[in-house]
Amino acid sequence: MRFLCQVWFDTTAINAISEKEGEQLTQDSIVNDDRLVESGHLLVAQALRAPSTAVTVRVRNGDISVTDGPFAELKEHLGGFVLIEAKDIAEASRIAATFPVARYGAIEVRPAYSIKEEC
Repeated sequence: MRFLCQVWFDTTAINAISEKEGEQLTQDSIVNDDRLVESGHLLVAQALRAPSTAVTVRVRNGDISVTDGPFAELKEHLGGFVLIEAKDIAEASRIAATFPVARYGAIEVRPAYSIKEEC
């Protein structure tokens, strides 16, 4: 089964780390990602830029609206996502617990599926 692991950062905590701590977090994450690739669990891992670089798109009655940034003030922000392969949600949760970034927020683990396969 595939599971999407959404990396939710505590915005205050992640913004408070030093440059050195940030570099170490990046290196720890690369090592963990490489280990998960070797074990066959990691399918995709991507970090996201800061929420201030985002836009929010809405379509209502055919009208397109694009606004700067996220649509709400956030105490946590989506910092990245990881798509993994695991036998069940328990294994997926154990894998997510190895993510170094979990020290600065939360990892939401959710089963993923192809809408084409569900039809």
